[in-house]
This record gives sequence, structure tokens and C-alpha cells, in this order.
Amino acid sequence: MEALNSLLQGFSVALSFTNIALMFAGVILGVIIGVLPGLGGANGVAILLPLTFSMAQTPGGQTSAIILLSCIYWGALFGGAITSILFNIPGEPWSVATTFDGYPLAQKGRAGTALTAAFTSSFVGAAVGVIVITFLSPIVAEFALEFGPPEFFGVYLLTFCAFVGMSKEAPFKTIVAMMLGFALAAVGTDTVTGTLRLTFGTATLLTGFDFLVAVIGLFGIGEILLTLEEGLEFKGASARINVKVVFETWRELPRYWITSLRSATIGCFMGIVPGGATPASFMSYGTAMRFSKDGEKFGSGVVEGVVAPETAAHAAGTSALLPMLTLGVPGSPTAAVLLGGLLIWGLEPGPLLFVEQKNFVWGLIASMYLGNVAGLIVVLTCVPLFAAILRIPFSVIAPIIIVICAIGSYTVHNATFDIYMMVVFGIIGYLFKKVRYPLAPLVLAVVLGDRAEASFRQAMLMSHGDMSIFFSNKLVGGLTSLALILLFWPMASGAVALLRNRLRRE
Repeated sequence: MEALNSLLQGFSVALSFTNIALMFAGVILGVIIGVLPGLGGANGVAILLPLTFSMAQTPGGQTSAIILLSCIYWGALFGGAITSILFNIPGEPWSVATTFDGYPLAQKGRAGTALTAAFTSSFVGAAVGVIVITFLSPIVAEFALEFGPPEFFGVYLLTFCAFVGMSKEAPFKTIVAMMLGFALAAVGTDTVTGTLRLTFGTATLLTGFDFLVAVIGLFGIGEILLTLEEGLEFKGASARINVKVVFETWRELPRYWITSLRSATIGCFMGIVPGGATPASFMSYGTAMRFSKDGEKFGSGVVEGVVAPETAAHAAGTSALLPMLTLGVPGSPTAAVLLGGLLIWGLEPGPLLFVEQKNFVWGLIASMYLGNVAGLIVVLTCVPLFAAILRIPFSVIAPIIIVICAIGSYTVHNATFDIYMMVVFGIIGYLFKKVRYPLAPLVLAVVLGDRAEASFRQAMLMSHGDMSIFFSNKLVGGLTSLALILLFWPMASGAVALLRNRLRRE
């Protein structure tokens, strides 16, 4: 009941003309970002984050700023399906599974049905994710108030190990990316001793690498360079949605309510763990194909094959904000960027945020409900306009995006050095994508590396260097044990597979 009362109070904060206008503006910008394969939700939020600095300094401006950024994220989640269905080009990584049945449906002349199913399923998945945040956030935040340095390090360790154990990438690649992120996070002034680390006598590195510049370079510039190299061209089906198609599709969708519920559950779990929206979409698609009566038809243009990945991806993308708000641990790259934004504005994500900034938190949660509705309205009514953007040659769009990235990087500290660093990080991002190394663990380590280090060192000071402090009670012991299980899970599962193969041969 308390959660509902707080939510109603949040609606009173979010329901202002300015915030509603920002919702629609954010959704429209987000859809454009999602439509263009050279961008992405994390990069779109990162590029526009510097523009919110002045906004966040005004009374109530922090709430308006986070509403704008979260709605950009919302729009990017919706927009990725447009290119997947019409052009067979995933606008976002989590939209890859949508192409399996979405594009064949469009080729059959049912693009409107596929788009309506995708947008509606996205709406349902996001709604479930927001409901989970609404009712679990206060419980998790209250529970987390009991955390000390050992417990917080246990949470960070669990997050890092989850990325290693549950990533679709090879564990070695994930660890390499994460180690590079830790090295970048260590640059600057040691917050405990005040000594300089890895600055090499450069005054501009006294404060370390700004995560925002790193994210803009890694995701934005890196993706643009790769896309230009591949010579992207857009060829696909026409984009038309009318009222008749929408209502016909809505009448059909209740048949797949079990698939939607199962996919939303998978998505929420993968978002909180964190596993991510991309693994959630593939897992949900595979599960739906296995349990569906039409499983053998998947891949040839089945509506259920669109419902499953879109529901899971949006449930995961939304629920990833739960650990970010309650524990200060992002569940996705975009959540990591939002976490950095809160830190820049002087807010400390975690359990105390629900106590000290109650209006901010519940205003954000209320805006998620409203932004989800705004997103559905925008995409259902404006699909042809967004699809028309893809008629512009990418060679024209790419320089515009690069200029926007440069402006965003410069705005962080008003320093030309940040533009140079953006280019360096862009090259790193390009190389990572070429050799298929994941960027999400690197970004996660850059954002959380120094905080994890601080918690570890504080715990060591408390225990006088005794590592057993991470098993000193049931809570921290459980977190540490679970983290170690996830860390060595790929190795254990590989050993089990080898043992089974040997037994079969014998």
C-alpha cells in the first residue's frame, strides 16, 4: 500500500506540462536513435546527457532531466524493431531475434501486423518491468540499508561475475574487457590515500577518464566507424500501419498470453541479474519455439516469434533499472550511463536515494508508466516518418552523428582534450567490435571499478586484512559464494559436457 501511495505522489511530480513534453521529445529522439543502426540506447543517452547539466541545476530539474533521458531509452527500445522488421537490420542488439520472424512477415505483406505486434509486446514487457520496479524497489532499498562495505563489495563482485558467467561471449573476452575497464577506472587520484595513479605526469588525467567521454567514443564513434566500413544500405518493405491492422492484431495477440507472461518473466530475471536484454530476447525466442504449437513454423513469419523476443527485451531493459536505483549497480550499459548521470548531478544511487530523494525516485518510476504509453502512441502513429529517415544515405547521417558526439564530449568539461579521448575510445570500440570483444563489461568496470575498489579497501581496513570478512555473515557470504559460482560456471559446465561426451563414447 505504501508503494501505491508513493507512486501516486510520483505521478503528481511527473504530471506537469514540462515533463510530459519532455517525455514525448525523449521518446521521439529515442526512436530515431533506435532506428539508426549507427547509434544505440546507451550512446543516445550518453550524447544528450551533457545537455541536461544546466537543467539538473534548477529546482525539480533533476527529475525532468532523468525523465528525458529515460524516455530516450524507452524510444530506443521501441525503435530497434522498426529496422529489424522492415529492413532485416537490427537497430539494436536485442532486436536481432525479432528479425527471425518479423522480416519474413514483412516480406509476406504483413509489415503492419508485425510492427503492431512488436510495439504492443514491447509495451507489455516494459509495463511488467515497471510494475516489478514499483513493488520490489522499496523492499530491496530497505533491505540494502543494512549493507556495509563488505556487503556492497559482494554486490559489485556478484555483478562482475554475472557478466563473466552469463555472457554469451567467451569468458576470456569478457574478463579482458573488464580488466581494461578496471585499469581505466584506476587512473587519477586515489580517493583513499590521495596519491596519483597512472597519470604519467599529465595534469588533465588528475581526475581520471570521464566515463561519459569513454561511452560516447566506445559506442558512438566505434559503431559509426564499423558501419561505414561495412557500407550499410537500406532496402526493405514499406511501412504502413492503419487502425484496422492495429485492432486486428490486438484481437490476435491474446492467444499468446502464456508466451508473453513467460517472456516477461525471463526478461525481468535477466534484467535484474544482470544478463541483459539481448540474451533475454534470444532465450525467450528459443523457449517460445520449443513450447509453441507452431514451433516448427518459427523463422518463416510467425507473430508469436515477434511477441516473445520483444516482450523479453523490454522487460529486461526496464527491470535493469531496479538494481541501479536500489543498489547503485547498473543492469545494462544504458543503466550504467544513467547511473553516471545521477552521480554527475550529485545524487548517490542506492538505498538512501529512496529516503533522501523520495520525490525524485517516485517521479522517475511514475514517468516510466507514462513514457511507456507515450512510446506506444508515437511508434504506432509515426512509423512511416521514422522509416523515411533511412532513405537518407548513411554517408550523410554519419558525419552528423560524429559532430553530435564531439559536441557532447566537449560539453562535459569544456575541454578539447575530451574530444581527443573520444576519438581514442572510438578506435578502441571499433577494434573491440572487429575482434568481437564485448563492450558492456568494459563500461561496467569503468563506472563501478573505483566504487568496488573503495568498498573492498574499506572492508579490508575493517578486518585488518582478513579476507574472511566476505564470509562473516549469511548475507555477504551468500553474495560472495553466488559470485564465485557464477564466475566458474562456464568452466564447470564445460567439464560436465566433456564428462558426458566421454561417457557416451564408452
